[in-house]
Amino acid sequence: MNPQEFSYDVHIFGISIYSGKRRKSYTVRWEVAGKRAQETFTQSKLADSFRAKLTTAAREGSAFHIASGLPHEMWRELSRRTWYEHATEFVDVKWPHASPRHRKNIAEALTTVTVALLPPRSAHDAARVRTVLRSWSFNKAARSNVPALEASPKETDSSLLRWIAENSPDLSDLRDAPTMRRALDALGLKLDGKSAAPATVSRKRSAFYSALEYAVELQLFEANPIDKVAYTKPEASDIVDRRVVANPQQARSLLEAVREIHPALEAFFGCLYYAGLRPSEAIHLSDTDCKLPDAGWGELLLTGSTQRAGAEWTDSGEASEDRSLKHRPDKATRLVPACPELVELLRRHMAEFRCGPGGRLFVSRTGRAGIPLPPPYSNPVSSNTYARVWAKARTKALSEAQAASPLAQRPYDLRHAAVSLWLNAGVPATQVAEWAGHSLHVLLKVYAKCLDGQDEVARQRVEAALKDTPGERAA
Repeated sequence: MNPQEFSYDVHIFGISIYSGKRRKSYTVRWEVAGKRAQETFTQSKLADSFRAKLTTAAREGSAFHIASGLPHEMWRELSRRTWYEHATEFVDVKWPHASPRHRKNIAEALTTVTVALLPPRSAHDAARVRTVLRSWSFNKAARSNVPALEASPKETDSSLLRWIAENSPDLSDLRDAPTMRRALDALGLKLDGKSAAPATVSRKRSAFYSALEYAVELQLFEANPIDKVAYTKPEASDIVDRRVVANPQQARSLLEAVREIHPALEAFFGCLYYAGLRPSEAIHLSDTDCKLPDAGWGELLLTGSTQRAGAEWTDSGEASEDRSLKHRPDKATRLVPACPELVELLRRHMAEFRCGPGGRLFVSRTGRAGIPLPPPYSNPVSSNTYARVWAKARTKALSEAQAASPLAQRPYDLRHAAVSLWLNAGVPATQVAEWAGHSLHVLLKVYAKCLDGQDEVARQRVEAALKDTPGERAA
């Protein structure tokens, strides 16, 4: 303990209350050796508790750290751990309970924050620092040396890891608003310096916030230090752009193009369009999940989804992992109707193509350079494969202007087209929500602008109501 860094000259002020439009905030202000310090809380009880701790420490004759403004004991607890140590421990705590994609998202967010908090490096070194952080420091499986991954730090990376550990700021530094602002600003930018997509910013900020909430849980912070920094959340629109929605004629043309390019994927894209499945749900589909009569409507029983995040993020070391349905508990199922066109597609697919292990319908049948693979086809079809086929199908089936537009730009847009079609056909929203695996609120919010013709119907009703005046009724 350096005596020059501490002081007994402490003055603690009352709690300031700010009433904003959305909520109140409570700020504790105090002074150490003439230097002002403050902490802002969203609850009065937290502010009272923190001020009481400061008052007790001052009365008991505890020295206060001048730079942070904290009593010696509180400062010592925080200074024992760096941001890098804390972030790594947070990854280890979250890892067993997180899906592969969530693990990957956490690693990407913490990598962005950590690089922003470290001293600047050359462009080449900065890229290597990001790689080491993402693939090693924030990957518990890699640090545990899981044999399936054969992951171990290279000698050239060991020096970088030491540099990161030695230069990481203390966790207590995140109480400093400019330091926190630097981290938050980094979350909003891509590597090229351009603004990141609102959804990306929101996802990364959520992971960063959770990491600091873990520090609150450990009683290293009284409240999350992010909350005291003014932050404008980027506006992300979840509403489906009606320009991406293909009509039935366009969808059928696209499916025909897929059959010419990669016949084994025609039924896969058919499931997205005719049954509104998510790609991960279609990949999980097996022959026993399909009830396909000789004529008429059939049914698909969805029992899970197959997520692809990369071998380094799964427990099995495989690139894909089977999970439960989105926002559903384990073993939950969802029944979706299969129209006659989809029934015919699936029956033809099963007759022409051999299923993978467990009866999985859509599996990788070709390797690199398009070389056919021999059965059994153990790997689910990859997102790279079906995205590549879809890009070719759009070029083949659509006009030059349509191909340059957002129309059916992603395979997922087929699901948007399916749900929009159901709603426009007059299927009750509650039924559509059940088929699509949405809540009713999300369904109406996301597809609000895809209900073609509703504006005209509404105008006609208003016009009729205006004509139906009391005088006219009496006449």
